[in-house]
Amino acid sequence: MAKIGVFTCWCGENIARNVDVDKVSEAIAKLPGVGCSMNYKYMCSEPGQSLIATKIRELGLTGVVVASCSPHMHLKTFRKTCELAGINPYLIEMANIREQCSWVHSDKEVATAKAIELIGMAVEKVRRNHALQPIRVPVTKRALVIGAGVAGIQAALDVASGGVEVVLVEREPSVGGKMAGLSETFPTLDCSQCILTPRMVEVGQHPNIKLMTYSEVEKVDGYVGNFKVTIRQKARYVDIAKCTGCGSCWNACPKKNKIPNSFDYNLGNRGAIYIPFPQAVPARPTIDPDNCMRLQSMKNGKELCGICAKKCQTNAINFHDEEKFVEVEVGAIIVATGYQLYSIKKEQENPRIKGYAEYGYGKYPDVVDSLQFERIISASGPTGGEPKRPSDGKTPKSVVFIQCVGSRDNAKGITYCSKICCMYTAKHTMLFKHKVHDGTASVFYMDIRSGGKMYDEFVRRAIEQDGAKYYRGRVSKIEQVMVDGERKYRCYGADTLKGTPVVVDADMVVLAGAIMPSSGVTQLAQKLSVGYNEYGFLSESHPKLRPVETNAAGVFVCGACQGPKDIPETVAQASAAAGKALIMLSQPELTREPEIATIDEKLCAACGACVKACPYQAISIEEIRDRKGNFIKKTSRVNPGLCMGCGTCVAVCPSKSADLIGFTDDQVYAQIESLADVF
Repeated sequence: MAKIGVFTCWCGENIARNVDVDKVSEAIAKLPGVGCSMNYKYMCSEPGQSLIATKIRELGLTGVVVASCSPHMHLKTFRKTCELAGINPYLIEMANIREQCSWVHSDKEVATAKAIELIGMAVEKVRRNHALQPIRVPVTKRALVIGAGVAGIQAALDVASGGVEVVLVEREPSVGGKMAGLSETFPTLDCSQCILTPRMVEVGQHPNIKLMTYSEVEKVDGYVGNFKVTIRQKARYVDIAKCTGCGSCWNACPKKNKIPNSFDYNLGNRGAIYIPFPQAVPARPTIDPDNCMRLQSMKNGKELCGICAKKCQTNAINFHDEEKFVEVEVGAIIVATGYQLYSIKKEQENPRIKGYAEYGYGKYPDVVDSLQFERIISASGPTGGEPKRPSDGKTPKSVVFIQCVGSRDNAKGITYCSKICCMYTAKHTMLFKHKVHDGTASVFYMDIRSGGKMYDEFVRRAIEQDGAKYYRGRVSKIEQVMVDGERKYRCYGADTLKGTPVVVDADMVVLAGAIMPSSGVTQLAQKLSVGYNEYGFLSESHPKLRPVETNAAGVFVCGACQGPKDIPETVAQASAAAGKALIMLSQPELTREPEIATIDEKLCAACGACVKACPYQAISIEEIRDRKGNFIKKTSRVNPGLCMGCGTCVAVCPSKSADLIGFTDDQVYAQIESLADVF
């Protein structure tokens, strides 16, 4: 006979403010099967958990209902408490009377009545719960890190230093990501290259890291602990095992310094065979097939040029190289695919997001974005660190910086703050003033958001010590004008603090574009079965308790692919993701929640509706044969390692042969029937 203990939490005042917890306890005590009904101010605290454990032992409870917050917060906590007290952890249910009751009702009487109903439903469900055992799966002790910017580098090094093999995949020819192109970093103004390049070298030399640059993830199969990942290695046309990186090939290329270099955001040039930047890892060249005269001529049966191959002393050039597909088995995946800037001049991949044609980006050569400005003032940039206008190479004496270009602008389709723009704009004004002492830096901003250690002091330094002029207001348009025979860019803005319009003529304009996920991240997310929001940022499992985990077991996220971040936060999150992966991979086997789908093979007609509907590819059609091998019928079967218990298959099954352990029809109907008297 069921003997259920119900424990109602006050949650401080979160629940008790709008729910009469004493009245709830009294009402629940009268329900059939309830052997104990109590309330406590903080049920998740040590005294609260001890109260539950004590009552389980004293009264011999067969099931537990905790009425408190969302089960996403503390279900594991209370399951552990019950398990230690001698009850199977799956004989506990949580009734959410905080988010679904107290927080959404102001009438205490109504909220109390609803709380009683929610708890009553949980009681009916737990009466029909069964003792379950976790699913155990083997573990492949190897991790995959996708993306080799500062986040991917940090994650890969941490996992590798923990004694686990790492496959680090980067789609560009070199590791380093966006940080490799920065000049200096806020708030210390230390050299970006000095921080990052030693880590890049370490990644390339670490014995536990297999580095796969110029490669992309093509396909992901399997499940947590046992992923099979197909990686596409693009044709590099250079054997990096033979190549010594001497430079003879790229120095001899007839197209040297004639092709826009994407690492410099097309402000500098490179050849058809190139390394992206001098500090690249691996320091080995790549041939651009779209611009190589030899590769283009081979399409027509000819063999033009080929000077790079003639200059190569190690025969590392291979014009017949082809892309390869490599399959690796890993136990955990860390996604660190970084960010890109909002495309200011045109629409994004997302059609709801519009550009800023009124700013003339792409039309006026001296209107640049923030990453282009980074390369202009970087010592390794196309101008050697000297501020030069792209149009004529002259030193700009006045620069206008415009913040929130795309960010916090509902009209353009982006509502969020990009978090780092205020800081790097302040940095840009400082670096400009340090190089052009008599220059003028003007900043148009909406609000200054400088939340971080020494961040606000950094912005104040830009204004008070380096003399940057800050105008609180937006720029409506930019037009090119001639002033005394000089090309200028007239910015029409406003100073809302003074309540006056502002017009500034500048030699150059820098636009702080919104931070957005890298291109192609949504397609990757679909391969990994990871959720993402309307902008393409990958979704974490819980923003507070599981900030680097996803709802796809074994897949972790870090860095700007999850949301806009500065470098310190990115590195911290990368180490957190690495730590989570190491914890998982340190186990001899993994345990998974047993609340997954199940198929009644006697009823299944093998129609395939569940196979098509399953978002995790956890269901397949298989044959049933007798002991002699004779075919009997086909049926759907669930892979317990892949199933996430979403219940989609149950909803679409026409024969009602699919069910969800822990959420069976019998349990759900019992919950509904407990409310029958209400309706």
